Amino acid sequence: MQTILGANGQIGEELTRELYRNYTKDLRLVSRNPKEIHTSDELISADLMDTEAPQAAVKGSEIVYITVGLPMDTELWEAQYVQMIKNALDACLKAETKLVFFDNTYMYPKTAEPQTEATAFTPKGRKSEIRAEMTEMILEEMEKQRIEILICRAPEFYGPDKTKSISHTFVFDKIKEGKEPKAIVRDDVKRTLIWTPDASRAMALLGNTPDAYGQSWHLPCDDNRLTYKEIIDLAGEILGRNLKQSIISKQEFEEESIRYKHTEELLELLPRYEVDNLFLSDKFKKRFPEFRVTTYEEGIRKILTE
Repeated sequence: MQTILGANGQIGEELTRELYRNYTKDLRLVSRNPKEIHTSDELISADLMDTEAPQAAVKGSEIVYITVGLPMDTELWEAQYVQMIKNALDACLKAETKLVFFDNTYMYPKTAEPQTEATAFTPKGRKSEIRAEMTEMILEEMEKQRIEILICRAPEFYGPDKTKSISHTFVFDKIKEGKEPKAIVRDDVKRTLIWTPDASRAMALLGNTPDAYGQSWHLPCDDNRLTYKEIIDLAGEILGRNLKQSIISKQEFEEESIRYKHTEELLELLPRYEVDNLFLSDKFKKRFPEFRVTTYEEGIRKILTE
């Protein structure tokens, strides 16, 4: 039995499909309102803020994947996120199951320095501090070695279906809606984006690789990094037309944040868009040289034409 906590999100759904295709049909999907993907899926409704619900949800599991996400709402994160992860971690400890934790890069320095698994956390901003606290809690438990744990870390998403990210909203969603795509803060710095199906495929592979445990892993991305201008120009080539594009400045974000809470929530992340974002996944690629990473051209083509 392999169990996914947070099975309704984009990563969780794609992880379910990958596990079913290549590893096991014995899957348990857990969320507040879980939805069946395969007829054999076991569905369990659970609120991770309830200390007992996660224990029932993971009981009997060999591997538990934590892919839980919350809306980008700082107050909600502060009220719930750390406690949710603690409850899930405690449940895995009690069940003595393997744990795969899906992580992001919020707590990394927002500089142009290359990011590796050894990069020190320097969280700046409330959401970054919460992510750092969650991850440090998992790392501390990993050191104790009471159960087997691994951490998978991903940069910003792009991908099919209901993939969500800042870049997706301002670039790909705008293009699909026939509107003008917008670069965020600058259009001339390199971005690292991860194709969400690649993230889920890699997480399934790591979870089912015994010697991957006890470590943190950067999930694999295309190393041919593009700027926003290059991304939008490539999208235009794929669609066979010139795409008018513009830049939404930091000042515009700040002005709009006064009126809209969802824009205010983005301000903390803007420094990462002022410089190159160099997320390195060399460790994964060396360990799994057969893993094929989706190129940006392939991914963008799928988003816009399928």
